[in-house]
Amino acid sequence: MVQKPNWDSVGPPPLALFAQEQIRALGAFANFRARRRLLREAPRGDGHPVLVMPGFLAPEFSTSPLRNFLRDLCYDARGSHLGVNLGPSAKVSETLQRRLVHLAERHGRKVSILGWSLGGIYARELARAHPTLVRMVITMGTPFADISATHAARFIPLRPDGKPLHEAHELRAALRRPLEVPTTSIYSRTDGIVHWQGCLQEEGPGRENVEVRCSHTGMGFHADVFRVVANRLALREGEWRPYLRAA
Repeated sequence: MVQKPNWDSVGPPPLALFAQEQIRALGAFANFRARRRLLREAPRGDGHPVLVMPGFLAPEFSTSPLRNFLRDLCYDARGSHLGVNLGPSAKVSETLQRRLVHLAERHGRKVSILGWSLGGIYARELARAHPTLVRMVITMGTPFADISATHAARFIPLRPDGKPLHEAHELRAALRRPLEVPTTSIYSRTDGIVHWQGCLQEEGPGRENVEVRCSHTGMGFHADVFRVVANRLALREGEWRPYLRAA
């Protein structure tokens, strides 16, 4: 159990962590052995559709390692069709809604949604708008509790009422509201892009925070993140229990 979320603006993480991001991410990407071992050990999926969304300024192929891993576990993991994630817009919202509806209708089943960083904001809001189509939401390094708690905030093309994000109190409060579907927030205290406290939700039935130890840019291919995702997706539809880390 983590501490109660701090919903005052905590600001971005220390610059020392930010400076280490790329080298730590390369280490996670190169650790193929850990991911191959996890693939042998992880629970098999039931074939349900999984929609995966990239982070801010990240291209669609950045989520390929995660989608390929999930396909190997027998999920129908699909990209978002966003191309490069350039930030929120009406076009992005329309594209994601069409993608969600298409996958749900094609399979005749609810869709699990995974979002990395800003992609997790999209995932949560998509589930908020269409809860009957969504099985669960998993976010990875997503500052939904404090959208200003990131080094990327100054570049995101979103200024509600002309205000900077840390002053957009109504938007910040709206984004942290609980969802109607099960939600898992994966966060890292050593995240150099997003402050970990900005990723915390109030825990309760169907809501949890799960800590890993990795960089922000390494979350999309880190074995510890994959382990949590595989465990959560393996829950039967309508079933939920908190994630228990192996001893």
